[in-house]
Amino acid sequence: MASRLNVLLTFVRGHRQYSKAWHKDAVTYEKVKYYPVKKDHVDPPITPSKVLMVHRVKPWKGNPYWEKDILTDLGFEERKGDPVFVKNTPEICAKLWRVKHLVKIVPVKLPKNLPNTVDDLTEYYVHENGTVYNTGKLDPVRYQATMEFKNSVKKMNHYTIREQLRLKWIKGILI
Repeated sequence: MASRLNVLLTFVRGHRQYSKAWHKDAVTYEKVKYYPVKKDHVDPPITPSKVLMVHRVKPWKGNPYWEKDILTDLGFEERKGDPVFVKNTPEICAKLWRVKHLVKIVPVKLPKNLPNTVDDLTEYYVHENGTVYNTGKLDPVRYQATMEFKNSVKKMNHYTIREQLRLKWIKGILI
């Protein structure tokens, strides 16, 4: 009777005398064990990006001083929400790991033929998903006309219009 009770309790308690069969299929990457779906699965080769685009997604206030110091070291400012571009190095990645809950990290996909001079970099645009697009060279005549229009004294912006209408209202001309 005692042996039947021991057998019954062993099954009820869920004790196993065998190891899990899928443990032998584990692939170990340093300290991480990975269990592929198929036995002949091979990971694709990964080429990490050289540059990372980092967006701050959480507010500056309410964070401890050491996280604010790391954000300042990365190049963020308290008031601005502009993205910051940083190198993909172990030191920078360690800093990003400490503030990963405050930022969004996007790897930048650089084109194969980057220009060598700084003047040619004006033709490129970085999209928010990290892709760099070539917009082409600007027409110098069109650029000159745009700058003349923006800096023109004759141009009426909304501040000038509001001021002119206020002065006319005070003089009683608009009634």
